[in-house]
Amino acid sequence: MDDHADSPARKFFNSDLDSLSESNRRVLEHYVRRVPITHDTTKEFVTKTTFGQRLADKVASFGGSWTFITIFGVILLSWVALNSLVLVRSSEDFDPYPYILLNLFLSMLASIQAPIILMSQNRQSVKDRFDAAHDYEVNLKAELEILGLHEKLDELSETKWAQLIEIQQKQIELLTSLLHERDTK
Repeated sequence: MDDHADSPARKFFNSDLDSLSESNRRVLEHYVRRVPITHDTTKEFVTKTTFGQRLADKVASFGGSWTFITIFGVILLSWVALNSLVLVRSSEDFDPYPYILLNLFLSMLASIQAPIILMSQNRQSVKDRFDAAHDYEVNLKAELEILGLHEKLDELSETKWAQLIEIQQKQIELLTSLLHERDTK
C-alpha cells in the first residue's frame, strides 16, 4: 500500500500502517484508493471448495429435506409390508420381525450420514465466519467513509463561515462609507 495510507492509519486507528491487522489494512487500502470493498462471498467461498465438500453439502441438503423423509418413509413402509405380509404368506422369511437386517441398514445409513452432515455444518460455520469478517470490513469502510464525509462537511462549513465573515466585513465597510458620505452632505 502507498505511504500516504500511513496518515489515515494514524488518523483513524491511532496506529502506524505496519501494526494494523490484515483486515484493517485491506479496508484502509480500499478507503484510500476509493474502491468498493464489497464482493460476492458465496461465489468466492464456493470456488475454494473441494469435490468432497460440495458432495457433503449436497448429501446434507438432501438428507435434511422433506423429499428424503418421504422417500425414506415409503421405503421403510414397503420393507415392513413386503416382509410382514407378502413373504410371510409365501413362507419365505427374508427379514422377519423385528427386522434385524433393516435395523442394520438403518444403522449403517446413520453412521455414514451423520459425519457427512457434521462436515457440512462445519463448512457452514466456516462460511458464516467468512461472511462475518467480510461484513466487518464493509462496516468499517462505511464508518471510515462517514467520518471522511463529516470532516469534509466540517471543512466546508468552516470555509463558508470564513467567507460569510469576509462578506459581512465588506458590507460593514460599505455601510460605514455610506453613513460617512451621508453625514458629510
